[in-house]
Amino acid sequence: MPDLPSPKDATEAALFAECWDAVLSYADLCTAGSTAAQELAAEAFALGLREVRAADAGAARGRRTPRLPAIPLMLTAVRTTAASWEAAGRGHRLDPDLRLWLNSDRAARYPGPPLHRPLALRGLKDLQEADAALLWLAEVEALPMVVVARRLGLDPAVVSEELDQVRTLFRDRCHRDHLDTPMDAVCRRYARLLHAVTRSTPPAEAPEDLSRHLATCEGCAEAAACLRLHGGGLPAALAGGVIGWGGLAYLERRRRAAEVRLGARRPDTADAEGAEAAKGTGRARAVRGGLLAAAVALSALALAVSMMPFGGPAADTARGDADRQPVADPGVLLPSHTPTSNGPRTARSSGPASAHPSAHPSASAAPTRAGRKNPDPEPQGTSTAPADGGGSPAPRTSAPAVCRVHYEVSSQWPDGFQAAVTVTTTRSLDTWRLAWTFPDGQHVSQMWDATVAQNGSRVTATAADYNRSVPADGTLSFGFIGSWQGSNSAPRDFALNGHACARG
Repeated sequence: MPDLPSPKDATEAALFAECWDAVLSYADLCTAGSTAAQELAAEAFALGLREVRAADAGAARGRRTPRLPAIPLMLTAVRTTAASWEAAGRGHRLDPDLRLWLNSDRAARYPGPPLHRPLALRGLKDLQEADAALLWLAEVEALPMVVVARRLGLDPAVVSEELDQVRTLFRDRCHRDHLDTPMDAVCRRYARLLHAVTRSTPPAEAPEDLSRHLATCEGCAEAAACLRLHGGGLPAALAGGVIGWGGLAYLERRRRAAEVRLGARRPDTADAEGAEAAKGTGRARAVRGGLLAAAVALSALALAVSMMPFGGPAADTARGDADRQPVADPGVLLPSHTPTSNGPRTARSSGPASAHPSAHPSASAAPTRAGRKNPDPEPQGTSTAPADGGGSPAPRTSAPAVCRVHYEVSSQWPDGFQAAVTVTTTRSLDTWRLAWTFPDGQHVSQMWDATVAQNGSRVTATAADYNRSVPADGTLSFGFIGSWQGSNSAPRDFALNGHACARG
């Protein structure tokens, strides 16, 4: 296990306190094991630190250039370092899906021509650094307003009002940047319509032709997410657009890490000490020692929870693909993308603006969060197929159905589709898994509000940690992105916890 970076001065100590747990959390998503995650995080932190020092040196000479706030800057350094690993023949240490993404046109957008980079990345960089930091800390890091105010030196009484103003500024920058993007005449006409729809308060409902266009045009759908018309909200647009691969999984991890900090009622020691160190008070050595201890303790607590499978702790060596598959939120559902996933944060939901081609494991039984088989007992007289057995017949029972499934394709394009599933259950559930069979070889590439496993034509969706309990006569719901060829018929043989469901 490589050593943690050792801060050498006040600037580095402050950055370590603010960014290390975020950097390590994202590096863990990008790699195939904890040792590789530590090494990737350390290299990325060093790269990000060099960028910060170069920007500060330029500002001292009067040549300030726009840059991202500290945390998103460090996260983009993780992505850049991962790309350098892939180019240098070290890609076997990275997540296989990330490697596919790094070799795709979607990854090429980030270092490419500025006008072709993701809109959220351009919009965030266009803001003043303090405004961009406020937006990122509140929306993506999910920090309470009082903590955000303390970190940025703002008055807690007005920080919410300032955040609303910054959201408006970000929207305006994204609209301007969208119009500056090279596009054809059709997209330019819809860009102006999109602005007219979203500038009203509250935003007007999208006309039918605009909705159809957003379902087939990646660039306009990305803009709609930033303008908060299309997708799961601003957090998803920021995470997906700025980070790229794994943005939504990172978003979910940060939400859970913030909940851990609040639950533990830990003082924001690292913030206070980092600010003191940044002022250059002459106590750099004492600050560095206390800061490092506080940061490591805080990181260990937050990361231990955010990196574990939802159902409980598990060793890195026991983590299967199903455990690494993050829970997602509808977000910016781009037809040409296969987004990464993450779950809703609070009242605001989240969604992807970047691609994440996924591979799903085969299994002999539906996995739980800890990778164990879930032996759901069956009533007498009922025969049940394995939850994710390839093409196996669905459970058959003469008893009345204990659940009813409503399946709806909300949008479809030439090689993919988005669907929503709602299940009404007559029984109360402590946890749930829903299995079904696709008749035309469809494949689920990403799912939100549940985790997915697929073996052949049989798909199993398993509850997330926040929606596993369902009361009697209650409903559960989730959505997914899938691919299809030739035909896209509705699935059949739905079964909830092994019991056959009626369609309705």
